[in-house]
Amino acid sequence: MSEINSVFDVDPQSFQTDVIERSKQVPVLLLFWAEQVAPSVETRNVLATLTGQFQGKIVLGLVDVARDQTLAQHLRVQGLPSIRVVRDGQLVDQVDGPQPEAALRGMIEQLTLSPAEMLRDQLALLIERGELDTAVQLLQQALQEEPNNPAFRVELADVLVMKGLLEDARTVLAAVPADTEERDRPENRLAFAEEAAGLEAPDALRTKVDADQENLEARYQLAVALTAVREYEGALDQCMAILQQNRDFREDLGRTTMIRIFTLLGKGSELATAYRRRMFNFMH
Repeated sequence: MSEINSVFDVDPQSFQTDVIERSKQVPVLLLFWAEQVAPSVETRNVLATLTGQFQGKIVLGLVDVARDQTLAQHLRVQGLPSIRVVRDGQLVDQVDGPQPEAALRGMIEQLTLSPAEMLRDQLALLIERGELDTAVQLLQQALQEEPNNPAFRVELADVLVMKGLLEDARTVLAAVPADTEERDRPENRLAFAEEAAGLEAPDALRTKVDADQENLEARYQLAVALTAVREYEGALDQCMAILQQNRDFREDLGRTTMIRIFTLLGKGSELATAYRRRMFNFMH
């Protein structure tokens, strides 16, 4: 969809074509506004800018209630500005009154998430709660609906590793094309889990490190063992210690292990950002 018609005026005659039909291809934000109501003008300007930034993932329909109040009455608009969200021909959300730009951006981001991104948000919550069985069920259901979606297989392999079902994870991962985005996350998690299986428990390794702070092999093994149980901050601390004590240890293993852990943390991780900065500052 071109930028030219991503923001357009809507009236009762064009509503079916420009809003209902178009919403089957892309979410439509319907803004009720009037030139005489300053907050609604400001909302119109902010939404027009955001619509351009999202490059065709969403469109903005403008209803000037000073010209015609038919649609406002039909959709029970009580004041200005007022937003209605139409998706797949259905009214799915509404926001009434002035909103900060961050709230409007957040609303659009949720509307433009891909199925994999929406699923990832749900998974993050389930994993945080430790509900791994539910996470597997969610992914299996998603794959029944979209059996050829490699992103869902990436997530399933990742959760299977967390559950300790390494052979099942390997099988799922083998069916994922090598160039699939974020395939390296379950791949790295699987490698950490396999390596950790041959190591002592984290507590025993921590005792070794406490007894000899310069035992870099014990530090590395502790980092692996902690990563396998998702104690990422402790693992990164051990890697930083290796890096600071001996950059050449096992061909820069402290740094390369940190990079592998970053892939497990995913995009937007504050923890990864903080340790990436620490690593960069030490190295430079």
